[in-house]
Amino acid sequence: MRIAINIVMFFSLIYIFCCNNERRITLMENGLVIEDILEGNGSEAMDFNKVVVNYTGKLEDGSIFDSSLKPGREPFAFTLGVGSVIKGWDLGVKGMKVGGKRKLTIPSDLGYGDNGAGDVIPPGAKLIFEIELLEVEAY
Repeated sequence: MRIAINIVMFFSLIYIFCCNNERRITLMENGLVIEDILEGNGSEAMDFNKVVVNYTGKLEDGSIFDSSLKPGREPFAFTLGVGSVIKGWDLGVKGMKVGGKRKLTIPSDLGYGDNGAGDVIPPGAKLIFEIELLEVEAY
């Protein structure tokens, strides 16, 4: 019973937050949370498109582990839906429109899993990315 109450409270808080801030939040069955911060109005990113993004990646404690916005860095380009990035990115960037900004909260199994990534991302880490879609190029 207590678990059911916690689940109802969790979804109620998501609903309240979503409605008060006019942000769309989607909780996927696989645990990925997609929060549209700003909906773009340009081309929509679909599988097999080359996309260009700016991003900042954080751990749950708020520490930044990577960002394309650091001095000397460039926006990041990749082909969507072909596994060239972590699964959470392939799923979370799909459907964005150019000019849009999203926050992705990515569970470990859609990120770097039990292995982590070097000394930067610990094993089992949940990842939080803020992503801005700059370009979409269809092939």
